[in-house]
Amino acid sequence: MSVQLEIPEGVTQAIRLPEGRMKRELLVELALALYSQGFLSFGKARELAEMPKYEFGLLVGKRGIPRHYGQEELEEDIAYASGE
Repeated sequence: MSVQLEIPEGVTQAIRLPEGRMKRELLVELALALYSQGFLSFGKARELAEMPKYEFGLLVGKRGIPRHYGQEELEEDIAYASGE
């Protein structure tokens, strides 16, 4: 299932971003908001933002968003560290 959001034209005109960057920036902001509220895991938020893990992690830190580190993230880190 995919979801499409409709943003009223008046709102999109009020967003101070070049048209070519708007979709990407809105996806990043949505991903950060959903992650910060615990609605998405780090991995899924980074996937929504279409960003590499390291880059998304830097952005989360820059925004002062606390990292949610659970069992899933621990297992991913262990697999990565062991070369799997």
